[in-house]
Amino acid sequence: MPERAIEEYKIADEPYYLPVDNEIGLFEAAHSSHLPVILKGPTGCGKTRFVEHMAWRLERPLITVACHEDLSSTVWHDGPLTSAVRHGAICYLDEVVEARKDTVVIIHPLTDHRRRLPIEKRGTILEAPSDFMLVVSYNPGYQSILKDLKQSTRQRFIAIDFDYPPPELEAAIVAREGGIDEGTARDLVLIGQKVRNLRGHGLEEGVSTRLLIYAAQLISNAPLKWRCVLPSPTIETCSAAFGRLLRR
Repeated sequence: MPERAIEEYKIADEPYYLPVDNEIGLFEAAHSSHLPVILKGPTGCGKTRFVEHMAWRLERPLITVACHEDLSSTVWHDGPLTSAVRHGAICYLDEVVEARKDTVVIIHPLTDHRRRLPIEKRGTILEAPSDFMLVVSYNPGYQSILKDLKQSTRQRFIAIDFDYPPPELEAAIVAREGGIDEGTARDLVLIGQKVRNLRGHGLEEGVSTRLLIYAAQLISNAPLKWRCVLPSPTIETCSAAFGRLLRR
């Protein structure tokens, strides 16, 4: 990771996030108690946006690591994980199940009373300051014999469960983030719910809130000639926009 000042990882503007339950209070309690957190839920349900919102709310830098990267090189080369520990940032390991199993154990000393990061190749140990927090995301729907979190890893975290928001909240999110009216957003959410019901019946994954927002943005940015033919978006318009995304 190129060297960057830690200030560059601070989020200046509030990321939009609409709470569904008591997840904000749980996260704040975990942070004040110096406990790591695991966010469990399907892809595209708002886990990453939630972490961004909480980093802004707690006024802490946020360093994100995509876990298809090699965590060992992340540590040995003083990359994102090491920088987060050194500066007391929030470190977010996105889709931690994608990391190699032999490197996930690197984080174990950070997730118990020791709160330290051994850097064996340098023969040093970094002590995590009180503001440091480790957050990982985990999609149980992707678990398999070959890819799953070991019990010894999962039990180290405070778990916050995520799912797609209730229809009324999801419609409000889609309307705001997608730039469409609430009626059209409700139509999109209705389509999304119907598609989600097909999981296990020929469809491996349901429609995420993120995908509904993308469909809303397609509708919002429809060419002018479409708007002349369709003065107001209809459920058919929503289905067409959504179909384009599914065919990507």
